[in-house]
Amino acid sequence: MANRRNSGQRAGRERTQRQLRVGELIRHALVEILMRGELRDPDLVGVSITISEVRVSPDLKNATAFVMPLGGKEVPKIVAALKRAAPFLRRQVGASATMRYMPALNFVADEAFEEGAKIDALLRSAELSRDSSAADTDDGEGDKSL
Repeated sequence: MANRRNSGQRAGRERTQRQLRVGELIRHALVEILMRGELRDPDLVGVSITISEVRVSPDLKNATAFVMPLGGKEVPKIVAALKRAAPFLRRQVGASATMRYMPALNFVADEAFEEGAKIDALLRSAELSRDSSAADTDDGEGDKSL
């Protein structure tokens, strides 16, 4: 019999419905705590932070929150401050969420915004627009011959 744990459709990085639900629950709780301004760390006072996603491990013991300060400034300082505040945030999330075990929180800078900006810059580059306009003229000439 094949190893059932590594076979099937969840063998890769696909997350279970429970992982997704717990991740969203934690994300909403973190957003509420940050909106209320309950953190007293000087590096976090008055800073708007976007929590784009929370990924939970399959055993629901660890959660990684992907964060980005508004404007993308001082990212390492903000992430370090959130890591210092992780035990406090874990207790606060645990008080608001109805879960048997509260995952350990880890904070990571979200690279998705930077990747999106790179792709946008590539799409707007002169080289790509020149290639796409050349393809448009080729298509237009083909239609005239029909």
